[in-house]
Amino acid sequence: MENFVYSVPTTVYFGKGQVRHIADIVSTYGKSVLLVYGGGSIKRNGIYDAVTDIFQANGISYHELSGVEPNPRITTVRKGVELCRKEGIEVVLPIGGGSTIDCAKVIAAAVSYEGDAWDIVLDPSKIVSVLPIVSILTLAATGSEMDTFAVISNLETNDKIGTSHEDMRPKASILDPSYTFSVSAYQTAAGTADIMSHILECYFSNVEGFMQDRMAEGLLKTCIEFGVKAIENPEDYEARANLMWASSWAINNFIKLGKVVQWSVHPMEHQLSAYYDITHGVGLAILTPHWMEYVLNDQTVEKFKAYGVNVWGIAANQDAYAIAKEAIQKTKAYFEAMKLPMALREVGICDETHFDVMAEKASASLSKAYVALSKEDVKEIYRRAL
Repeated sequence: MENFVYSVPTTVYFGKGQVRHIADIVSTYGKSVLLVYGGGSIKRNGIYDAVTDIFQANGISYHELSGVEPNPRITTVRKGVELCRKEGIEVVLPIGGGSTIDCAKVIAAAVSYEGDAWDIVLDPSKIVSVLPIVSILTLAATGSEMDTFAVISNLETNDKIGTSHEDMRPKASILDPSYTFSVSAYQTAAGTADIMSHILECYFSNVEGFMQDRMAEGLLKTCIEFGVKAIENPEDYEARANLMWASSWAINNFIKLGKVVQWSVHPMEHQLSAYYDITHGVGLAILTPHWMEYVLNDQTVEKFKAYGVNVWGIAANQDAYAIAKEAIQKTKAYFEAMKLPMALREVGICDETHFDVMAEKASASLSKAYVALSKEDVKEIYRRAL
């Protein structure tokens, strides 16, 4: 295990009714807020009214940026930056899932930067300062409520790029599982696949982290236990609560630090959603079993065996390859049980038109992955997923 420094200063308010703290939280940082949200579901389910009523009762002014896309775009970030500057915004408050929070993070970081917001996505070292971010989570998936990362799309260049800065970590996050009751079965499944992928990206590492891996296995078993339950009964509070908390811990560095981790499936999926604007978790669910099959070899088989035994409960007294292959099949079967697409053609990707450029972009960051992948390797994985 390697050296590390661990600090997660986000204050989490977890559970029913925690929105009552929002005025006190926000007032710590300012009295002028930018509300950032997506398609308007927060108005239908009452969260918007709950927040704005509290703001009005406590003398907190607010302005709104709505319409954040599922793969948030730099054009929307730019609109938010303009609003912040024009209205003297002091706090950025995203209400939604990871896309909304990611958009808000880059808005908060770009306000004090004199150039274009895309510059700091490409090079976060250019960030001067970041407005305080307070998030209210409505979808368990990306873990953005407790991490430093944001992923933004630029449709002009067909780029979807992750960026990170310590000050983009939310100061506080409200996690009320009941706010996820209205999430559709499809988005619940995609969110669960996203959580699982975050965990798997850390789990499959070439550096030993015994304790981290056991925690990762527990988080994976939590997703497996409660993902289908949340789909079958959307108002199952325990299912929603476990998924929400697993989402946060999948990516707040707890299971990563002490290990060398270069993610594999996410870079490949980012190209899919950059070129085809598909749902991120769906792309991950499609690619993951194919990546697993592709990288299974004599060097990786013992790790896949541990995954099969400790996560899926496969009997250990079998051939390692047999266990590994069964674990991969169980992974695919679980995504199928959540009724997620399992082939690219099911989400409208029916040919290899963009595979060459996508593979070139994705492979640029995969030379030090769990198993190094070249451009041709990535193209082959895309082909197998068609």
